[in-house]
Amino acid sequence: MKVYREILVAIDCSRVDDFLVEEVSALALQLGATLHLLHVIHSHTLDQERFLREEATYILDRYRKKLEAEGLEVNVVIRSGEPEREILREIEEKSYDLVAMAAHGHSLPERILFGSVSRTLRQNISIPLFLIKPDR
Repeated sequence: MKVYREILVAIDCSRVDDFLVEEVSALALQLGATLHLLHVIHSHTLDQERFLREEATYILDRYRKKLEAEGLEVNVVIRSGEPEREILREIEEKSYDLVAMAAHGHSLPERILFGSVSRTLRQNISIPLFLIKPDR
C-alpha cells in the first residue's frame, strides 16, 4: 500500500467541510502526513473577492489551528479563479500524493448546470482522488 505523505484537501467553505476535515485528519494522523488545505475563491468582482478571501482565511485558519493542536502539520493555500483549473494548477505545481474533497451529491440537473469539480479531477490527475460523501 502506498503511504500518503502530502495530502491536498479541497475546502469549499460549505457545511460539509467539517466532515471532510474530520475524516482526512484521522487518515493524516495515522500516516504522519502533512495536510494542505486549499480553497479557491471564485468571484466576479473585487469586492466579492475581498469578502470571500477574508471569509476563507478565517475558516482555513480555524481548521489549521485545530489540526495543529491535534499534532498535524498543516499548510493553508488560497487561490483565485475557476475551482477546477486552480486545483489542477496546484496539483501540477506541487508534489501531492493524494487529493481529498467532499462529494456533494448534486442531482443530475445540478451536475449539468454547475459541472463537477470531482469529475474534472478524476479525468485529469494522475494521483489518487479521495472523495468523501458526508452524512446527510
